[in-house]
Amino acid sequence: MVTVVLDTNVLVAALLRGGGTGRAVVRECLRGRYQPVLGPALLAEYEDVLGRSELFADSVLSTKERGEVFDGLINRCRWVEVFYAWRPNLPDEADNHLIELAVAAQADAIVTRNLRDVARGELKFPTLRVLTPEQCLEAFPCPP
Repeated sequence: MVTVVLDTNVLVAALLRGGGTGRAVVRECLRGRYQPVLGPALLAEYEDVLGRSELFADSVLSTKERGEVFDGLINRCRWVEVFYAWRPNLPDEADNHLIELAVAAQADAIVTRNLRDVARGELKFPTLRVLTPEQCLEAFPCPP
């Protein structure tokens, strides 16, 4: 099974009107076709951002429905403790935890809309891919 780290921007996009390919990636996680991983820093970020009601003014889902999707995703996640801080020195310091989680989980990919920053670290991990949701669905297709 493909192991992925879902950046918060993908989860937020999945919960907004349209949802697009971010929603498709989250759906595949919920169906058990991708194995999402979660650690303390990413969980805190998810909870913080999902608590910002102004972000979801355009959402077709109610607060309760967004919570149910989030709970479903969390239940599918494999919890991973990060014991070593790699500090890949990304342009946005707040994104370093994504790389650290992916390395600790031996993830196949980080799925993000922020390729420009997340893929630009000084420390490289050759087997770790940084993909948009579209690239993820193309690289790791799921049966219909």
